[in-house]
Amino acid sequence: MDPNDKEWADEQKRVHMVVNEIKNKMIKLRERAGQIKDRVIDIRKNFWEDVTVNLDEPDDVIETQASIKQQAEFLSERERSHGQVSEQLKTLERLESSPYFGRIDFSEDGFDESEPIYIGISSLMDENDEDFLIYDWRAPISSLYYDYPPGRAKYETVDDEIEGEITLKRQYIIRDANIKGMFDTGLTIGDHLLQAVLGNNADTQMKSIVATIQREQNQIIRNEKSDLLIVQGVAGSGKTSAALQRVAYLLYRYRENLSSDNIILFSPNPLFNSYVATVLPELGEENMKQTTFYDYIDNELGKRFTIESPFEQMEFYLKGHGDTYEERVQSISYKASIDFKHLIDQFVMELANSGIKFRNITFRGKRLITKEQIASYFYSLDDSMNIPNRMEAVAKWLLRQLKEFELQEMEKDWVIEETELLGKDEYLDVHQQLEEENKFSEDTFDDYLREEYLLRKRVVSNKLKPLKQKIKRLFFVDIKKTYTALFRKQRLTNKNGLPSNWKSICNHTISNLDDKYLTWEDATPYLYFKKSLLGFMSNRNIQHVFIDEAQDYSPFQFAFLKKMFPSSRMTLLGDINQAIYAHALHEETLLSGKMKEKHEAITLTRSYRSTMPIVEFSKSFMPNGDLIEAFNRDGDKPVLMEVDHAEILNEKLLQQVKDYQSMGHETIAVICKTMQESQVVYHWLRTRMEAKMMDASTHTFHKGVIVIPAYLAKGIEFDTVIVYNASKTQYNKELERNLFYTACTRAMHQLCMFSLGEPSTFIEEVPRDKYAHYKVHAIQKSSR
Repeated sequence: MDPNDKEWADEQKRVHMVVNEIKNKMIKLRERAGQIKDRVIDIRKNFWEDVTVNLDEPDDVIETQASIKQQAEFLSERERSHGQVSEQLKTLERLESSPYFGRIDFSEDGFDESEPIYIGISSLMDENDEDFLIYDWRAPISSLYYDYPPGRAKYETVDDEIEGEITLKRQYIIRDANIKGMFDTGLTIGDHLLQAVLGNNADTQMKSIVATIQREQNQIIRNEKSDLLIVQGVAGSGKTSAALQRVAYLLYRYRENLSSDNIILFSPNPLFNSYVATVLPELGEENMKQTTFYDYIDNELGKRFTIESPFEQMEFYLKGHGDTYEERVQSISYKASIDFKHLIDQFVMELANSGIKFRNITFRGKRLITKEQIASYFYSLDDSMNIPNRMEAVAKWLLRQLKEFELQEMEKDWVIEETELLGKDEYLDVHQQLEEENKFSEDTFDDYLREEYLLRKRVVSNKLKPLKQKIKRLFFVDIKKTYTALFRKQRLTNKNGLPSNWKSICNHTISNLDDKYLTWEDATPYLYFKKSLLGFMSNRNIQHVFIDEAQDYSPFQFAFLKKMFPSSRMTLLGDINQAIYAHALHEETLLSGKMKEKHEAITLTRSYRSTMPIVEFSKSFMPNGDLIEAFNRDGDKPVLMEVDHAEILNEKLLQQVKDYQSMGHETIAVICKTMQESQVVYHWLRTRMEAKMMDASTHTFHKGVIVIPAYLAKGIEFDTVIVYNASKTQYNKELERNLFYTACTRAMHQLCMFSLGEPSTFIEEVPRDKYAHYKVHAIQKSSR
């Protein structure tokens, strides 16, 4: 649309009108915020002056406590009000530069005139709070913008379904309150808007670009009926962005009953957490809980075990050799399976009758209750009770035994010696307790014997407190020894379905457990077993669970999460083409056909991240790659440089990075296969230019030259990607096909691959016209 058209001028006039209204509201809100802030400061300053303090009589104490509570609540309410006003101001500041991005003219059935609906990241009313100047993108009527072309359309409200006619659908690019682009469009968001967004450099933080939501992404965002929603999205299809916007939609739609504390996201690594951390705040919502599955497991077991990370397991797998390599790969596959879960479940059923190992209860080097006595009591309980309930009954029994022991122990000589070591505060506390007991007695006197009794009781109670806490936390159950018994027993069996190296796997598992070490494949089964005995204590506060990179979760891990969050709705996001963990070769992943048959699944086949040449190249070596669609954004063909010496590779790498920097690319990733390779490349590169290394402990994503292993780059995008060594020796296994695909699809604008020797067979599967192939036999000073 021509900027000189009258219609453009009219639209620009409206933008100015809306921005002026935003500014007026901001002036009023700032004034109100200042008043509330002054009031908060005043309340804090004069807090005790406004509280009646009188501790002379019991009634006065109660009145004083009520007065303090009332003043504290008043202060808290004022602080909340200030916080709400501050959030409203932040939203208006975001709207000031770009108040809205879309418009539909909708004529509801039964009405003659169509109403213009302007859509932005938040709603805005006129000065009289009567009419909407902007509708929130999450409002029911806004779904028309994402779901329909001009013509017949409908949307659902809480109570009804509204039908009518869309007579106009328009998109805007507005920056600093000026219309930079405006065009009418059909069903999907127009190429002009997408081109403007996708042509930019990659950012160090994911942006929530609600203006570019496509119809299929909108189905994900507004899905309210599925208890389990599976999103299979090709690399760069916007599945993670849609998931985060789904969170924002749910928080808006159910704001009376749902908060960010009721939602948890399991992400692939800590780096990804920081990458997506700004999306929800951009949309005016608080961030949900974010964690990785490893951190979740480590929080439960890390105090008693050293736990291998999934990335360490990946490094082992990618090495591809070693005396126990094949055995470990079998172990990884089997322990990821539902079959192994069934084996544990069967073992737990047997433990209901016998076999649970307990610990002695000891105090000051003396056994108070033996493990045999605990086992005897446990197995004397009604076997119709499940094991966790029986454990709770045992804990109560043990605490009763301790209570009796406590009374006996108070008479011992060591106790009176310990009373002399009590602190001044504890003596005062006991003294006050005596005064309270005798307060309303006619004869008040210093009861020496009573004081000694209270002091003795204090000493024994303090000494027994840690032991009581352990009993309440069921530490009297020896989980490790009981779990080890499973493998001591099972190594003697040779059932169908067990790995061929099962006996050896059992021996290695026992050895690791003895060393207090859990491999990644053992971590989830161990925690599942522990909770099967002690109780799952599921977190019912969580209403929605989001799992990103779901293809990397094993069936066992998913079954465990379902058990931990039984009342939660789940959204699984991932790409079967990026399944890179060893168990994925032999076991069903969460995105496999069986799962999608049972639950609602939405497939995103269009890739928006990379240029068309990069998508056409990367999909050519993937099974079912023909299903991947490229967005029509032109760019250079991927480049393959085949070299015959490591020195040449490094010099060409340095040259290529400098070339990309001169083009204005701000994020340049050198992607390696393993962490070991990444560290070698990084140490070579950093002596010649500024570069950063990203490993499993990296929590922030910075611009510049970044060296990173492929498996840590998941979900992140870069302006350009250089695959350090795409040779046949590096990428040849089927899972390495997925790893190579993951590396290539991180690139937005440029993809360059070096090959030390013969290129990977995956590259050889790609038609030659889809990439440029150079063979470099000598170090060249000039750039390509």
